[in-house]
Amino acid sequence: MSFASFGEFLAMGSHGPYVWSCYAIGLAVLGLNVALPILARRRYLQDEARRMRREESK
Repeated sequence: MSFASFGEFLAMGSHGPYVWSCYAIGLAVLGLNVALPILARRRYLQDEARRMRREESK
């Protein structure tokens, strides 16, 4: 499949909004699949450190 111009490539034969929104949603899901476990681990480690400090002070 070849396109005459970059604008034509972006339009994808009038299917551009569907195609590019699917790519955007896919990248967002992949980004969340990376970011959420990292944030959850960080939150878990902070909670555990807080718990350990609390137990040491008793």
